[in-house]
Amino acid sequence: MSATAVIGLQWGDEAKGKIVHILADEHDIVVRYQGGNNAGHTVVCEGQTYKLSLLPVGMLRPGVVSVIATGTVINPQVLLAEIDQLRSRNIPVGENLLISDRAHVILPYHVAEDAVLEDNRGESAIGTTRRGIGTCYRDKAGRAHAIRMGDLYHVESFQSRLREIIAQKNSYLRALCPAYEPLDASKVAEEYLGYARLLKPHVTNTTSFLHKSLAAGKKLLFEGAQGSLLDLDHGTFPYVTSSNSGSGIHTGSGVSERHISRMIGVVKSYTTRVGGGSFPTELNNEIGQHIREVGREFGTVTGRPRRCGWFDAVACGHGALISGVDCIAVTLLDVLSQLDQIQVCTAYEIDGERTTDFPSHVEDLARARAVYKTLPGWKQDISHIRKLADFPREARAYLDTLAELIGQPVQIVSVGPDRVQTIFCDRA
Repeated sequence: MSATAVIGLQWGDEAKGKIVHILADEHDIVVRYQGGNNAGHTVVCEGQTYKLSLLPVGMLRPGVVSVIATGTVINPQVLLAEIDQLRSRNIPVGENLLISDRAHVILPYHVAEDAVLEDNRGESAIGTTRRGIGTCYRDKAGRAHAIRMGDLYHVESFQSRLREIIAQKNSYLRALCPAYEPLDASKVAEEYLGYARLLKPHVTNTTSFLHKSLAAGKKLLFEGAQGSLLDLDHGTFPYVTSSNSGSGIHTGSGVSERHISRMIGVVKSYTTRVGGGSFPTELNNEIGQHIREVGREFGTVTGRPRRCGWFDAVACGHGALISGVDCIAVTLLDVLSQLDQIQVCTAYEIDGERTTDFPSHVEDLARARAVYKTLPGWKQDISHIRKLADFPREARAYLDTLAELIGQPVQIVSVGPDRVQTIFCDRA
């Protein structure tokens, strides 16, 4: 087995990008297998900050091939803008980037439909990023209105299908929103065929490429987007993303999990969430605001302030189970350094009954009351620490508590945004 997976165990934003960036040094190929430009990874290296939403973090490491695999949905305009951004910073983008010809394409009507549907939901809005991700996945499942990257290179059939699709989408969207401006199929086709020409050197059968790479002894690193609690099937439905963010490696890449020897679950030392949905440990007080400010908890993609709260071991335990992780990376531990006491949710009380099972339905989660264990803070700066043995006793106790509650060992600890601010526990 020659692959590693990095998967978020919370509601996303766990700093997976930093962990992937470090581990990319030990791998030949980094694979992004789900989501679209609704996700965002921020990486800090040698004083430089990089923000990526579609491109894998492997693009920032020399000699690594980055793959945007089958399970992703791609807005070509956004992807080309990201490529241009990296090239403007002297980061090469050429044979080191491969794009699946099976990946589905986000078109202008997906973005329009996303916004119209979200507006029409009113108070029941899910809190999407309005980038057409969910509506593209919906068309993928429905098949009739789906366009894949490879379709862009079959020009006549693409143009014919696009005319049919846009005629139906225009009619549908005008019925939902009289102010909607109908799309011109010929202009959309011209625009997207232009994108296709620019991206053609990168588009290929990535499933075949990955299996040939495994046979040749190459090491793969799977880069998860969002988090397990946003998984379409196993997350806090309907306040989830539209892909399998916790359980989608096989379907999203075409590579079986049997090839993976290490599954790393990434968690923040506290919990954050963006958008709607229940949040049992949310802190709507000065502590929550303190965590938001110190942790710079604002979305990489949207800039929205994140909701902040104490670490939820019930939710993370559920994420660890569905993702199949065998070790934990704890990030942003330094954010908690100024607190006198720290609380950890160890169970829920729902209608007077205590449970450590994560509820299947949001109505039950909304009634959940967190049961806390209180731990002492360490009240000192830990951002300079590079060895596990040098942590304050209280910080070590906190890490041990998280490992015990989740049921997996902590192997990586992050104490700041730069890659050097990372401790590998088995090397310390």
